[in-house]
Amino acid sequence: MTAYCRKSGELAAVVVDALCGPQVSVERLRLVGRVPSELTERLHGHAEDRGMVPAVSVEGDAVVEQLGLLVRAQRAGDILLSRPFFAAGFQDWAHTLHDCVPADEWAVR
Repeated sequence: MTAYCRKSGELAAVVVDALCGPQVSVERLRLVGRVPSELTERLHGHAEDRGMVPAVSVEGDAVVEQLGLLVRAQRAGDILLSRPFFAAGFQDWAHTLHDCVPADEWAVR
């Protein structure tokens, strides 16, 4: 798990590694180490059922801004697994959740 800070001492985002976890869930929906396309379908359904607006980022990642959640894909050899990225309070300093992803995080593939 990696934490990114916007400025010293202020936690802005946490990302969970797809390969070593820990496992994180939204209600009972597991988010870590899953097939990204399957998780996207389940996550978007979960969000819609609760009146949230799911989206897809420019890179094709599942987004639920009301949860502060962007689900990226991470390679495990020839397989892609889900890597959740959480950002709290991003609305105070970023136009979208996608805008707050640090450059270091985009380098993870």
